[in-house]
Amino acid sequence: MTDERPEAMGFDFDAIDFVTSDHHFGHARISELADRPFDSVDEMNAVMVERWNDLVGPDDTVLHLGDLALGPIEQSVGLTSRLNGRRLLVPGNHDRVSPATQSNRAIERFRPIYEDAGWTVLSEVLDGHRHGRRLLASHYPFVGDSTGTERHSSRRPNDSGVPLVHGHTHDRGFGPHGSHEFHVGVDAFDFRPVPFDVIDRWLGSLSDMRRDAPVSVEIAGLLDRLYVPSAAQAWLRGHNANLDGARPIDLLVLGRESDVIDALKIELEGGMT
Repeated sequence: MTDERPEAMGFDFDAIDFVTSDHHFGHARISELADRPFDSVDEMNAVMVERWNDLVGPDDTVLHLGDLALGPIEQSVGLTSRLNGRRLLVPGNHDRVSPATQSNRAIERFRPIYEDAGWTVLSEVLDGHRHGRRLLASHYPFVGDSTGTERHSSRRPNDSGVPLVHGHTHDRGFGPHGSHEFHVGVDAFDFRPVPFDVIDRWLGSLSDMRRDAPVSVEIAGLLDRLYVPSAAQAWLRGHNANLDGARPIDLLVLGRESDVIDALKIELEGGMT
């Protein structure tokens, strides 16, 4: 693998129409490993191509955040030439053009296979703006993995509070997590690319998080049972282990009241805080 971690500064996210990751085209075991609902790799490939082309038009631009294809690489990457749109690839650890797992010599050997299938290979971390708001994109989240081991930590973006879109985890939970990360992998989005206006709405919600989130009667009652008013406000704005590190107030802005209620009930029952 290469030692450097290149970052693309000034990336134009305004030019992107869709974002996605972790298709694993041609990967015979991914349905078993990620619990995908396909009986064969051929079925998986066909469904993912169809769902991509149902959404993406020939003139759209798609940002793919890595782990595009595995298996016999010429065949698996080659079938992605059937995908609509202008296609940009941020390498993931399973891509043959990944500095995290491949030597410079291997990358130069395999890059033409991706380019022949219509891909433009980008840096591992993109740093730019979307409608004037700074945004990062990477295959990897700041923290988290699909296994129990935190892999490729040296290749991950640095967390300075800038929002990040990423893949890698194969989490089937919908998009937002933590306080400023959004998972775009196909396992969370019915094996379809994510329209970037979904990301725009999420970014807008982050901009509004300084406002007081609406607190329902049920949440207010639970807080009253647990805390004095000043401590209740601190709880709402603090990172919470029962919410995977997210702040309750951020989840309320995103409409995830039930998750906040569940976290409060855990604390009432003496669970971890």
